Amino acid sequence: MTILDQLAGHARERTEQAKQKTPLSVLKEQAEALPKGTFAFEQALKAPGISFICECKKASPSKGLIAPDFPYLSIAKEYQAAGADAISVLTEPKWFLGRDQYLREIASAVSIPCLRKDFTVDEYMIYEAKVLGASAVLLICSILTPAQLRDYQAVCDGLGLSALVEAHDEAEVRMALDAGARIIGVNNRNLKDFTVDTENSRRLRAMIPPSVLFVSESGVKTPADVENLRDVGADAVLIGETLMRAADKKSKLSELRGRL
Repeated sequence: MTILDQLAGHARERTEQAKQKTPLSVLKEQAEALPKGTFAFEQALKAPGISFICECKKASPSKGLIAPDFPYLSIAKEYQAAGADAISVLTEPKWFLGRDQYLREIASAVSIPCLRKDFTVDEYMIYEAKVLGASAVLLICSILTPAQLRDYQAVCDGLGLSALVEAHDEAEVRMALDAGARIIGVNNRNLKDFTVDTENSRRLRAMIPPSVLFVSESGVKTPADVENLRDVGADAVLIGETLMRAADKKSKLSELRGRL
């Protein structure tokens, strides 16, 4: 069993436990009572030039504990002040040490859109994201069926949430396009063995039409990495560990943008 299988399995367990406390019908009613979203996440990624999605995460399965001290609100505010276009917030609790409250508090404290970074295996998690204040959710092709992906995209559309549809190979890109994805993220990290290859973005970019926003995820560490992805036509990059380990996140983001 791969780590991705374990992450998805644990997400199903968490969701079943959550349903015992708040049934789907109640959560759905709460989510639909909120103002419909404006697809702010995808609007932010349409800005000229390459957009930066900056991630708040305490740990990861591949790197272990990244941020022993985790002043997540300060980090999120620093990202916004540094010019981040969006913030990715980990809510997966077992391997990433995330919490729903991180997303709820960050979304309330910043004015830029927030992505709920989790392993969505049930529509319940999409309604949760809406209630927590997210503007977008992550849908990972390799843990969903084509029918689930289409259904979950439709739930997102109904709530005004953007869906970042993550693919890792040619078949998953086709699956994302068939489901009507408007944002496709190519993960340069293989979540089955954790190898990282930024050429994955270059290779798969050609399959994705210009009308679909293209996000490169993982392995972005240097201004040269960003420049290479800009050259292949990435609309945005998602950067986690590099920023989380930087003492001065504003300076690091400026460096990655190529402004220093």
